[in-house]
Amino acid sequence: MNEIVITLPREKFKSLRGKDVSTLIEKNLQKVEETLKAEKEEFLQEKMAKLGEKLEKMSSEIEELREFYEKALQDRELMMTERDRLRKENEELRKKLKEKGVNKS
Repeated sequence: MNEIVITLPREKFKSLRGKDVSTLIEKNLQKVEETLKAEKEEFLQEKMAKLGEKLEKMSSEIEELREFYEKALQDRELMMTERDRLRKENEELRKKLKEKGVNKS
């Protein structure tokens, strides 16, 4: 059997002297169980609410990351296109410079 330790303030302990404590405990055991169940349910509801808030926050952060990633992909495509354009422009300029260098000789 499990051992339960109950701590009481001095005044309450004095008021229980001479009374049948076992009977008092048995009479109030149902109320104590109901109170503990209610407290556990309240605790679990609070925990569930906090987890719900955390889930919302994480979902929002994931959506922000998704948007950032999509923008990064678009920026990458833009930069690749610009790089290709500059590469072609540089090739044309080199050809022109080479032609001018050959014509001057």
